[in-house]
Amino acid sequence: MFDSISLDQLATFEMGQSPDSKFVVESDEGIPFLQGCAEFGTITPNFVVSCIRPKKICNPGDILISVRAPVGDLNKADRVYCIGRGLAAIRFKNGIDINLGWHLLSYWATSLRVVAQGSTFEAIGKQELANLQVADIPCPEQHRIAEILDTIDETIQKTEALISKLKAMKQGMLHDLLTRGLDKNGKLRDPKTHPEQFKDSTLGRIPKEWAVVRLLDHVSLPNGQVDPKQMPYCHWPLIAPDHIESVTGRLLCLETAIEQGAISGKYEFKPGDVLYSKIRPYLRKAVLADRQGLCSADMYPLQPGPSLVPRFLLDVILGEHFSRFAASVSERSGFPKINRKELGEYRLALPSTDEQLHIASVMDTHGARIRTEEQYRDKLKLQKKSLMHDLLTGKVRV
Repeated sequence: MFDSISLDQLATFEMGQSPDSKFVVESDEGIPFLQGCAEFGTITPNFVVSCIRPKKICNPGDILISVRAPVGDLNKADRVYCIGRGLAAIRFKNGIDINLGWHLLSYWATSLRVVAQGSTFEAIGKQELANLQVADIPCPEQHRIAEILDTIDETIQKTEALISKLKAMKQGMLHDLLTRGLDKNGKLRDPKTHPEQFKDSTLGRIPKEWAVVRLLDHVSLPNGQVDPKQMPYCHWPLIAPDHIESVTGRLLCLETAIEQGAISGKYEFKPGDVLYSKIRPYLRKAVLADRQGLCSADMYPLQPGPSLVPRFLLDVILGEHFSRFAASVSERSGFPKINRKELGEYRLALPSTDEQLHIASVMDTHGARIRTEEQYRDKLKLQKKSLMHDLLTGKVRV
């Protein structure tokens, strides 16, 4: 096991300080001003524009650490920034592998929250940073440890980039499938090369076999609510908007009504219903029910009729066309919520049930690819956590 050493023996610190407000303006020129790690990596309109170089800056390669809540958050500086009082820049001394320094802080910086103080918000000072205990790793091992952890970090980043790309592709694919559909050979119809396969409609050009229909002519809505405190409902799963991930149609957690302490009336849903959040429709929250249960009054359990494939209905509800419509009509009242009357105005282009099944299958296949990559990423993160413990404490030597 490695011995411990205080951080000030390995690095120096630049504590942030907010510049005079007269130098902080909205501009495209100047040195960007950061107040906390949460801002880092995002575009901020605040820039320090002065002929005098700000006193408190970080340099490319510095490690930024949040010294105010949330204490211990980290980021890497990719350019010169003016740093406010919520940040400190850490510069490792010569002879210390900079990548190893990043991993050391990633592993031990969370312990700073224990010593943070403050009544309004938690914060630490330079002394708490200086006293932070990290591993004293011999120079011959520093580079090798950093190399191993960098490799797994790079793999995680590449996997996350792939996941983002696949999700963007899924949205594009969903739009194409809901407007062009699939021909008998399972290929996406092309309105340019085969214009004869399309027709004009109130929704624009759509496949000739499709019909423009009113959503509520093919979907049933609940007429009453049940008491979640009574049997058997209290033991049924209760789904609310917060339980659903935006855009993906994925359920994040599942708890019963009694576990959530539910007391007000809820809607009953059945397997095959699409549960749609009618509040803040721009969030695109919907999920396909695979069991019986309850949903909050802030949701619609949409029960598809015989002409609608449940999985296809979910695709429609998550699609760009419906989401734009829902967001638009919800703005009429000044509150982001779509009511039944507004929902009744929506019309969609409806394929045959066979084509709906084919479209749903394509989307399921692509969704499965995304889940596979996410599981791989999560596995890598667990491996990294284990490696950091073993390598940065000296439990395993390299």
